[in-house]
Amino acid sequence: MHPVINHVLQLQELNLIRDEQKVAAKGKHLVDLDASIKSMTVKLPKDFRPEYEKLHKRDPIVASALSDGHCAVCGIQLAISFIQAVRMEKEILSCPNCARILYQPQSEARRTGQARRRTAPRKMGVARFSSQSLMIPKLKAKDKEGAIHELAMQMAEAGFVDNGEHLTEEALRRETILSTSVEHGLAFPHVRGVEGGGLAFALGTSSGIEFGGSVKGKTHIIFFMSIPVAASAFYLKLLAGLTETFMKANARQLIRAAKDPESLWKSLTKVTRTTVK
Repeated sequence: MHPVINHVLQLQELNLIRDEQKVAAKGKHLVDLDASIKSMTVKLPKDFRPEYEKLHKRDPIVASALSDGHCAVCGIQLAISFIQAVRMEKEILSCPNCARILYQPQSEARRTGQARRRTAPRKMGVARFSSQSLMIPKLKAKDKEGAIHELAMQMAEAGFVDNGEHLTEEALRRETILSTSVEHGLAFPHVRGVEGGGLAFALGTSSGIEFGGSVKGKTHIIFFMSIPVAASAFYLKLLAGLTETFMKANARQLIRAAKDPESLWKSLTKVTRTTVK
């Protein structure tokens, strides 16, 4: 990958992590994240930095992957010759529609979900992002790595993603940057850049897993999310809704008491009725 694009992607990830921390972790780690972001921004090539800052001022998503011949963020179809030029990585090229920097992901786009029939009713609440098939009460895993793998493989088995193993690797890589565990025994491991479908999540409960990070205590409720880059804003709204829901002890107790996927799904739907729309 072009070194400047790789640098931009790392910087973009830090900015998105900062947004997550503001939503789910009450602003913890912001000082350190701000320092890292400032340091990495200064290290951008001087002739490129103004373009980056202009893009970032407009939107935190400054770089977009190629996805089936389209810009993954704005969706415009790109000319074959232009796609080939992006893949060659001899120069930094921007989307002719949204101006974001385009890049070829190092692995193929991982499709998510199935197309909804035109006659099917519009889903509401958490049903927009998940289903009973993605509920795992009482995870078998006893550690963070195992829990993430179990949830990722469930998403693959249910047809929401096409490569559970690769999803696991990417989620664990994200955890090395900053733990996704937050207060009240919650964790939100995720993978960004899962193109080809919508935002989706699996939910698992546990008697207690050490998730690491600065949060004391074990994690009992784990949401594993696959996020298309274009859905980053929707992800933050979903994250805010789930965080608001599970600040309440009775909501956490109801979820942890579920013994099978059906009861877990019903409980999740109930407790998020007013917070996830």
